Amino acid sequence: MNEKIAIMTDSTCDIPRELIEELNIRVVPLRILFKDGEYRDQVEISAEEVYARLPHEIPSTSLPSPADVLTTFEELKAEGFTHVVAIHISSGLSGTAQMIENLSHQVEGLEIKVIDSKNISMGLGYIVIEAARKLQEGASFTEVCAHVDKSLKRMNVYFVLETLEYLKKGGRIGKVAGTLGQILNLKPIITVNEDGVYTTHAKVRGRKQSLDKLFETVKLHLAKPMNNVAVCHGAAKEEAQELVERIKNFGNVGELLIGHVSPVIGVHTGPGTLGLVVYQTD
Repeated sequence: MNEKIAIMTDSTCDIPRELIEELNIRVVPLRILFKDGEYRDQVEISAEEVYARLPHEIPSTSLPSPADVLTTFEELKAEGFTHVVAIHISSGLSGTAQMIENLSHQVEGLEIKVIDSKNISMGLGYIVIEAARKLQEGASFTEVCAHVDKSLKRMNVYFVLETLEYLKKGGRIGKVAGTLGQILNLKPIITVNEDGVYTTHAKVRGRKQSLDKLFETVKLHLAKPMNNVAVCHGAAKEEAQELVERIKNFGNVGELLIGHVSPVIGVHTGPGTLGLVVYQTD
């Protein structure tokens, strides 16, 4: 049977728009719920709009709507796709993957493999990009899924926040100790552990030291060739650009991407978020 394979993810992947289009990746949006209504992540609201409203109201976030997911599957079927590799935000941070797994059983005529990335932002995004690029090389459904499994083990995500307040309010603090950090001006370097939950990688005092530590952390990875690197930020463009320049001067970097975190991630991390993803390539 001729396989026609689609790659699907959700809006927390933070893949730059031009790459989503170039690699034909399907994205289902999570939702942001303000008192005046709900908005589809990156479709009906931008990160900038969310940040502008945060001082007045911290919204809640929600899974993609089942209707959006089922519509996406039906559209893929109509376009002649036979298989879907659906890679989603960590189940330790969201119920998205589980919901899509449940909905996939209602769809006939498509073979759907749902994969928990155990990651977020470009930690998820790079796994999706890898799957799409493998597909472009002519890989089969089984080969793409195997490549994703391999990619999961090569992904490292680190980020710093201006404040832990939003992470605490959203109930996403995970294994990151919160209250003490605020008092002592601690700016922990946060990572995602193998269970896909936030945990502290290092404790640093002050913003400048935290950004220096972030760069030192990536340098350790770049000691081994070859790596793709992504820098993601939430209303911290200048600091992100400075980090990109520092990384550029270091060897062993294949591809270097810069982007903005999605509105949904912005709700839980707040302005001043700066993240780094290092993916060790073949």
